Amino acid sequence: MTKDTPLKDQVALVTGSSSGIGEGIALALAASGASVVVNYASSKEGAERVVQKIRDTGSEAIAIRADVSDEEQVLEMFSKTIDHFGTVDVLVNNAGIQKDSEFIDMTIEQWDRVMGVNLRGAFLCAREAVKEFIRRGFDPLRSKAMGKIIFVSSVHEVIPWAGHVNYAASKGGIMLLMKSLAQELAPQKIRVNSIGPGAIKTNINRSAWDTPEAEAKLLKLIPYKRVGEPADIGSVAVWLASDESDYLTGTTIYADGGMLLYPGFATGG
Repeated sequence: MTKDTPLKDQVALVTGSSSGIGEGIALALAASGASVVVNYASSKEGAERVVQKIRDTGSEAIAIRADVSDEEQVLEMFSKTIDHFGTVDVLVNNAGIQKDSEFIDMTIEQWDRVMGVNLRGAFLCAREAVKEFIRRGFDPLRSKAMGKIIFVSSVHEVIPWAGHVNYAASKGGIMLLMKSLAQELAPQKIRVNSIGPGAIKTNINRSAWDTPEAEAKLLKLIPYKRVGEPADIGSVAVWLASDESDYLTGTTIYADGGMLLYPGFATGG
């Protein structure tokens, strides 16, 4: 472990990392020395592309398909990870989806699917990670912590979002899942934190930033006056996974360019 590779000899599993924020996190963790499991639900081609990017830098990576909302698939993913790498040191619960609708038109399928991936999936993966941390035990040569869990939440764990009630509710649930786990697991030297991204340039929200007009409208919500990149979230994830943040648990770090500063009040409201 060095300053440039603070995660050397550690294994990170990043759910939903075949593109977007998950890809940015996987690449950043690999650049910091970690071996990485690139999880995907449907885009095998995307996952293999990310794996190749990581291998091209000299780090190890494998792709494993699993729908994180399915318990059996999560169990199989962790089994394959441990068979290949021996253990897991870092879990990044990044997999998430949106199924947007006005509330009165929202179907139970839209509600259940978002909750299934965003919240149940985070629970299932965190549970299996904790089991593995405890099975392996504390090794101070690996890390000051026995294990690290990072949830990728959203500014919408605190900002209401009309037209997206299932998504916002799932992220509010992530906030208290994270905090409750952090409280329960801290005595075992397992650290649990979240990252709350604001507007990040990914395919899921491309229509909000891919034209000058759309980006100008979006920037009204961002005091720092730029839309974030996946690498911005990756650098936060590296810090949260490293020993440099060893005294931090139960916290959401908002990487949002100031979106939570309520920019509408900058001129007095």
